[in-house]
Amino acid sequence: MVNKILIANRGEIASRIIRSCKTMKITTVAIYSKADQTAPFVEQADESYLLGNSRVEESYLDIKKILSIANDAKVDAIHPGYGFLSENPEFAKNCRNEGFIFIGPTEEIIKKMGSKIEARETMRKAGVPIIPGNDGELTSVNQAIDTASDLGYPVMLKASAGGGGIGMQIVYNDYELSEAFVNNSKRAQSFFGDGTMFMEKKLTNARHIEVQVLGDHHGNVVHLFDRECSVQRRNQKIIEEAPSPFISKKTRYLMGDIAVQAAKAMAYTNAGTIEFLVDEEENCYFLEMNTRIQVEHAITEEITNLDIVKEQINIADGKALTVSQDEININGHAIEVRIYAEDPVTFYPSPGCITNLKVPSGNQVRNELSVKEGYNVTPFYDPMIGKLIVSNKTRNKVIDTLKTMLDSYKIDGIKTNIPMLKVMVEHEQFKLGNTTTTFVQDYYLSLIKK
Repeated sequence: MVNKILIANRGEIASRIIRSCKTMKITTVAIYSKADQTAPFVEQADESYLLGNSRVEESYLDIKKILSIANDAKVDAIHPGYGFLSENPEFAKNCRNEGFIFIGPTEEIIKKMGSKIEARETMRKAGVPIIPGNDGELTSVNQAIDTASDLGYPVMLKASAGGGGIGMQIVYNDYELSEAFVNNSKRAQSFFGDGTMFMEKKLTNARHIEVQVLGDHHGNVVHLFDRECSVQRRNQKIIEEAPSPFISKKTRYLMGDIAVQAAKAMAYTNAGTIEFLVDEEENCYFLEMNTRIQVEHAITEEITNLDIVKEQINIADGKALTVSQDEININGHAIEVRIYAEDPVTFYPSPGCITNLKVPSGNQVRNELSVKEGYNVTPFYDPMIGKLIVSNKTRNKVIDTLKTMLDSYKIDGIKTNIPMLKVMVEHEQFKLGNTTTTFVQDYYLSLIKK
């Protein structure tokens, strides 16, 4: 029985988990680094423990210290959130070995999906369409060039481990590939301890569309429909919406069925996301699977009226899903924009003290924040400091409200990407739903370079 949860994370996702726990009358334990001593989530939790210094390896990646605090606090379960240790199979394994319920899938599944090469093979065996690419790892530049010759340029070079766009690069010729192979392999080795590379054919005018799934320990698996996540900078999402304005109803249900099929083939439990690339003819291809809650889970919650964190906790506690597939419907539309502490032109991080913060509010508005007025944004963590989520009956109404909310969103003391978000949501192509993965390059970078 889950009565007390340690949240092995920080920022807005820690606050989000705390909020669901409060409705379930579950005691929460926060852990924090020295840089996060004054962060909102520290105050919101029932108990809070200093984890370590500001650097992630001395705090949020310190498995031994996290488990020590979990033992001292006498918690029943650990929620990893997203990022940090959320997709670390050793962390999941150690949690269970120490007697804690890990709120996520098994370490075997995390490991399998954590390797993009192994994930491709798993999905292929499950009957899920995959992007043309090499089977197994690329061991040399010459092998990479031969593979690219077979696939035809452009190709997408990828690190097998990790995420967040690290180790990923589009290349257009042998020279670029030779340089990118060495550089990205080194970068992946530095970030993830694994420099293994592989390659896929680069789809033109593709869309990044994902499907949220939930699976319990009783064999039940459902999908919560799709999210459009194509608007990205440096392979990192900026704007997400649900449902996708591009795909047809037929494709929507096909993708949902494929995602459920894949999850069932793995005996997947807890929350997960199957990510696809979808071409101009609405053919969908497996991209990767995230074995955790997503940053953009809020828009799915808004259109389905489900609490995904609550479902996660219940599943981990051995309970069955609270809904069946035929009870899940799409209600309206929702768009999320990520607020980053970064220069809207260079995308460089912008640490500093927030001297003024005024967040918009309303009936169709939801804010997820990791900061408050007077908080010092540090360079130690991801620059995302909040999310603004707007929902309504139609996409046009959502866009109109979103523009108004962004105009009234005030953050002083640091630079943010809000000016960039305003340009994008007001762009005619965004309004038309023409949001491919090159949207930022085609319609934002081209404007600011003039």
